Amino acid sequence: METYQFTTEKEFAKFQKTLSTKINNGFVIIERNDKLPYVVLRKEKKQIDHAFHLFLTFITIGLWSVVWIYWIITLNKKKNILVAVDEDGNIFEEKCLSE
Repeated sequence: METYQFTTEKEFAKFQKTLSTKINNGFVIIERNDKLPYVVLRKEKKQIDHAFHLFLTFITIGLWSVVWIYWIITLNKKKNILVAVDEDGNIFEEKCLSE
């Protein structure tokens, strides 16, 4: 079986830049394979201060509840993504199934 290598240093630099951006946004590397190349990243769910949001909902007469519900839906999940380089040298991201 033939192993894929980065065709240029430019593609490798672009891959590393994408990884560093994701890591700066809170993702952690779970699995890395430099032969294919791909990396699986995970972002843990964030804790929400429900007492504070309840207070804001009362102060704004219920308007803040829309923001609060949105944050509950989006921030309360673990996120797993796959960042890889395909055969043409293009970098792509895909969502992975959570455990």
